[in-house]
Amino acid sequence: MSEFDTYTREHQTNWRRDHLQDQTPGVHNKISYPFILPRNSWQDGLWKGIQAGSVEPLSDYLQQNQIDHHTGVHNLRSSWVLCANLYFPFRQDKELIAGFLRQHVSSEIASVTDIELEYAASAPYDPKTLLGEPDGTRGKNQTSPDVAFIFETADGNEGIVLTENKFVEHSFYSCSGRKPKYCNPNSLRCLDFGKTYSDLKSQCYLLDWAEGQRQNRRYWEYLKISEHGKKVIKNCPAAMAGYQLFRQQALAEAFIESGRFSQAISSVAYDKRNETLIGCLKRTGIDTCDEWGSLFAGKAKFATFTHQQWVEFVEHNDAIGKWKNWLEYVKCRYDL
Repeated sequence: MSEFDTYTREHQTNWRRDHLQDQTPGVHNKISYPFILPRNSWQDGLWKGIQAGSVEPLSDYLQQNQIDHHTGVHNLRSSWVLCANLYFPFRQDKELIAGFLRQHVSSEIASVTDIELEYAASAPYDPKTLLGEPDGTRGKNQTSPDVAFIFETADGNEGIVLTENKFVEHSFYSCSGRKPKYCNPNSLRCLDFGKTYSDLKSQCYLLDWAEGQRQNRRYWEYLKISEHGKKVIKNCPAAMAGYQLFRQQALAEAFIESGRFSQAISSVAYDKRNETLIGCLKRTGIDTCDEWGSLFAGKAKFATFTHQQWVEFVEHNDAIGKWKNWLEYVKCRYDL
């Protein structure tokens, strides 16, 4: 267990003790933990400004848009809840978040027109059509970025920032095609990237799932490895710890190629203290997740930012104190 993992367990346990009345331990995998709430009390882990009955209730948004929240939302260490607490409230202040994204993601972002959790576009730009994924829903069984910021450029073109949001996770997970339950006859081939990339059709199991009655994935149709990537990549970027980033990068490229957006940026929002996550792609060939974008040669850009940078930006740019209560909450709740 990493130092950060231990710290968050202790911090969330203490926060709950000091701020919530109900101290009944919640359960995960049949084990009780003090930093997990009873499942039906998961909204106690939300900032009051997005709880039921608030001006911007998260539960109403989820129901209206048929979004499935993560199953672990009753865990006070949930990255999904952290994402909701940190970014969903700013549907009420898109100008502020546009300023942050312009500074940390792309200088071409003139304004933010929408903020969506578990984003998925409508057909024919949906994950099934673009990526060859099976039927899913926003938040379940498909590539749905945790939060998406839809923006306009100065010349009126529409773009999107697709964001994978992390908190205590150790990686971006391994490729589903390597899981034993999907009967990959030779998952070790994924660890020889030169051989795999030279003959994707025969070497990548994601392109051969139809024989097992699973729809073939189209990720590689949109992705091209850069010359730098060819020199440094050791195993398939999706194989060990980058599967979520791989799919999101493919979705960003697919949005541009299909014409849905003129610009698409794949990004990661993470806690700067989570050193395990930051370095999880070393076996792939890069020292930090910030270097992910250097592996690809495409039209989609890649960017990273930290939750600490976002909170600091709000603190320094909230001129009228509109977000004073929010700042107090997230600083106390997450020690940001």
